[in-house]
Amino acid sequence: MNLHEYQAKELLQKYNIPVLKNKLCTKQEDAKNFAKELGGSVWVVKAQIHAGGRGQGGGVKLAKNLEEVAQHAKDILGMTLVTKQTGDVGKTVNKIIIEEGCQIESEFYAALLVDRAKDCITLMASPEGGMDIEEVAENTPEKIFKIYINPLIGLLDFQARELAFTLGFKKKAAIKASIIFVKLYKAFMQEDCEMLEINPLVVTKDQQVIPLDAKISIEDNSLYRHPNIESYRDFSEEDPAETEAKKFDLSFIKLNGSIGCLVNGAGLAMATMDIIKTKGSSPANFLDVGGSATKEKVTEAFKIILKDPQVKGILVNIFGGIMKCDIIADGVIAASKEVGLNIPLVVRLEGTNAKKAKEILANSDLDIITADSLDQAAQKIIAAT
Repeated sequence: MNLHEYQAKELLQKYNIPVLKNKLCTKQEDAKNFAKELGGSVWVVKAQIHAGGRGQGGGVKLAKNLEEVAQHAKDILGMTLVTKQTGDVGKTVNKIIIEEGCQIESEFYAALLVDRAKDCITLMASPEGGMDIEEVAENTPEKIFKIYINPLIGLLDFQARELAFTLGFKKKAAIKASIIFVKLYKAFMQEDCEMLEINPLVVTKDQQVIPLDAKISIEDNSLYRHPNIESYRDFSEEDPAETEAKKFDLSFIKLNGSIGCLVNGAGLAMATMDIIKTKGSSPANFLDVGGSATKEKVTEAFKIILKDPQVKGILVNIFGGIMKCDIIADGVIAASKEVGLNIPLVVRLEGTNAKKAKEILANSDLDIITADSLDQAAQKIIAAT
């Protein structure tokens, strides 16, 4: 689950990490008053969407007077903001923050992420703050520094201090930065983050060290432990189909292909998508109905897949273990009738009671194409579409 910048900063404050004062705004007419409440002579108006690169798309603007605050709010609220992360479609801006300004002396980058290659949490930092870290990695990889954190020990103070001095923080700012690094790691672990990124982490003219922007992703499966964070969920920023799938305990991710996939098991789902791709087509989704696929689950899965107008056919690939194939076959037939399926459907069932399941499908009055192998199933659904 992704957080907005203002939510991420609220979370950082919980760990006594300093952030600039800001106010959330959803109406143009409130912007000027909010800026006046914050005080100062310079403000920044920032679009709040779940994507990076907002500044490059015109979603972050500096205001030097209250009239400019009002104008920037008018320009940004309601705009379709296109960045590298949103794609060409972009995202509609429904929220902005008005944030007090500061005098920046230098900018740095810092992020904590789950490093699956090293089996640990990695703290990654660079003196090239304010830039896309991908560009830094490609053009000047020597400017990216990493600490692979021992999960049994955590991030130690001396490691954080050494990193701060290596990055180029000076004297008191280096100590402040090292303290922030340790606090960021604590927040990352205690809040079950998948990623916590500060870009930029700035040093001000008076040598304060402040996260100027923050991006946080929380592991969905941990949300039962964090009811306060669950309340941060912004459904307007999420794919409606993915949101609907979660209600029925379905793992669903929309893709851009034309073959809908209904599979049980994440590994089998990945293999199904791969073989569709190798046969010359593209999957329209990742959809894992889990190990306990019921008629109700299969029906909802069909409904979600069919909401995508790009879907030209559906491939069902189920391995029956505890859940028997004949029960799945009954569910597929019932679901097909309920949703009024009118596009090609290929079903491949293997495992417990697979033979009986194939007989059920063959004896149904529906135009269901069966397959004996995954390779054959992929060929048949592509040919049918």
